Amino acid sequence: MNQLPHSLPFQQLAHLNQAQPDHPTFVAVGVFDGVHVGHQALLRQMVAAARQAQARSAVLTFFPHPLVYIQQLRGRYYLMPLHERVQHLAELGVDLVITQTFDEQTRHTRAAEFIDDLRHYLDMQALWGGHFSLGYAREGDYPFLQAQAAQKQFTVHQINDLYIWEGERVSSSRIRQALAAGQMDVVTGCLGQPYRITGEVAHGQERGRTIGFPTANLAVWEEQIVPAYGVYATWAWVGGERYAAATNVGVRPTVSGHDLTIEAHLLDFAGDLYGQEMSLEFLAHIRSEQRFAGLEALKAQIAQDVTTVRHKLS
Repeated sequence: MNQLPHSLPFQQLAHLNQAQPDHPTFVAVGVFDGVHVGHQALLRQMVAAARQAQARSAVLTFFPHPLVYIQQLRGRYYLMPLHERVQHLAELGVDLVITQTFDEQTRHTRAAEFIDDLRHYLDMQALWGGHFSLGYAREGDYPFLQAQAAQKQFTVHQINDLYIWEGERVSSSRIRQALAAGQMDVVTGCLGQPYRITGEVAHGQERGRTIGFPTANLAVWEEQIVPAYGVYATWAWVGGERYAAATNVGVRPTVSGHDLTIEAHLLDFAGDLYGQEMSLEFLAHIRSEQRFAGLEALKAQIAQDVTTVRHKLS
């Protein structure tokens, strides 16, 4: 067994069978969508324990989400794109992230076989998780894994209710529900940071410019959840610079009423953003989307929204 150096360069692999069992490894298995504060607490504990034991720390995560694959879900479900998930995991100090494709083969892998693979490809010494349900038909629960651990010489660390925020357990499902309700304080509390959507600034219909409030129309990943339709106080990040922004999420019922758009009016900004990558951090819900009698009424409301956003972000 090789001794682990003081630090390992971060590594990302596309499949478990690409890994090498050249270091004893502590492994966390799960989707980790959003990498919320509960995930963070679990992984910080695992990373610290791995370093104490001179072991490698690894996360095996799945894409697509098992529920998306099994239930053939369509539309917006994810809290962040896979590459952002990997980035967050790396920032927590994890040495290795495996982004395993969830397909029919993965779905029908029995729990005991999955454990054997973790032992074989990673030299797994410790398995970490929250509510375990590994393997086909979720058969790999905590008692099953304890029995496997005794037989195959590794340890299991189950940490339930890793983080409670305002009296309830933090979970990806809770965050999705809060986003659907526009409850950005709950979302921020559960994520440990504001909800972020990133995309390229694309050409829109440019109606905002004609009424004095030019907007950046963000083209975003079609599978990421957007907050409830309405106007939000946001921070817009472009090229490393941060700007206060009033952002509308919805279908613009006054002027369109069809396709979903995410349009940000950057306060105190002048310039061309087309083609640039922009990230929006959603801090507070200002109002729900509504239809106005005409453009003058819409213009007056946007002016009021901008004032509210300034106050929220001051």
